[in-house]
Amino acid sequence: MVSPRKCNTSVPELPEVETVRRGLEGLIVGLKITRVRCIDSPKSFPNNPADVREFLYGARVVAIRRRAKVLLIELDNDYTLVIHLKMTGQLVYRGEQVFGAGHPNDSLVGELPDRSTRVDITFDDGSHLYFNDQRKFGWMKLHPTLEVPNIDFMQRVGPEPLEEAFTSNEFIPRVRRRSNTTIKAAILDQTVLAGVGNIYADESLWGAKIHPATRVRELTDEQLALLLHEIKYVMNLSIEKGGSTDRNYVNAEGKRGSYIDFARVFRREGQSCPRCDTIIKKTRVAGRGTHVCPQCQQEHGDIA
Repeated sequence: MVSPRKCNTSVPELPEVETVRRGLEGLIVGLKITRVRCIDSPKSFPNNPADVREFLYGARVVAIRRRAKVLLIELDNDYTLVIHLKMTGQLVYRGEQVFGAGHPNDSLVGELPDRSTRVDITFDDGSHLYFNDQRKFGWMKLHPTLEVPNIDFMQRVGPEPLEEAFTSNEFIPRVRRRSNTTIKAAILDQTVLAGVGNIYADESLWGAKIHPATRVRELTDEQLALLLHEIKYVMNLSIEKGGSTDRNYVNAEGKRGSYIDFARVFRREGQSCPRCDTIIKKTRVAGRGTHVCPQCQQEHGDIA
C-alpha cells in the first residue's frame, strides 16, 4: 500500500467510486453484520438506533452497487446502506486482507478506529469496515431497498453514462434540453448525466474536438454522439487505471489512480497538446477550471 500524503479535498468522480465498489465487492459480499458502532458524529450515520438493531444486525451483504457517485451495500433483508463519501470519506477494510479506499491520509494505514472514524461495522468473521471522514460531510443512511430509487437524489440524477443501453439516441435529446447553456455545463449537470465531473468533462471535450464554452445549440448531432463516445472512453480507461484523482483518492488496493498520468489535456496547461502540439491553456467555463487546446477546440459563437 502506498504511503498517504496530505492534500487538498475534492469530491470523488464516478470512476473512483466504481473502483471502491469493485474492491468491496470482492471482500464483504457474503459477510454478516454483527455489530455497528457510530462514533462521535450522528450526522455521519443518521439512522434510528432501533432500525439499526433490527435491520443491520444479523443482515448479510448480498451485493455492492453504485448509482452515480453513491455506493449501495445491499443486504439480504431487503434493506440497503446508502453511502456518500463526499470530500474526505474513506472506507477501510481490516480482515485477512487489508485495504483503504478514499481520501489518502494516515487513517488508511494507521490503527483504527481513530479520531476520524465515524462508523465501525463488524462482520461475523471478525473483520471490520471503517467509515472515516475528517470533515464529516459524508454519510451512511439505511433505507428499505425498494425505497432507494425514491430518494430525492436518485430521483434527480440522470442516466449512467457507462451503461451499454445508454446510447446517443437518449443522450442527444437530454443534452439538447440545455440548448442555451455551454456544453461543459450541460454534461456537468448531474440531472442530464450521472457522474461526469470536471476531469472527464475536459478530457471528453478534448477528445471530441469541442470547445467547452460552445453552446449546446451550436453542436450537431454527430458532434454530440462523438462526445458521448469520448465520455465512455475516458471513464472506462480511468476505471481500468484505478481512478484519476491521484492527489485525493486511492483504489481498493490502496494505490493511487494512474489515469491522470494518461490525461491528454487536464492539468496539462503550458504543455503541448498531444494531438497538434499547440500549448494547452487553462481558462474558466461553467464556474470550473477548464483545460483546452486553442487549436483543436476552437471557439465559435457567443461564448460564456
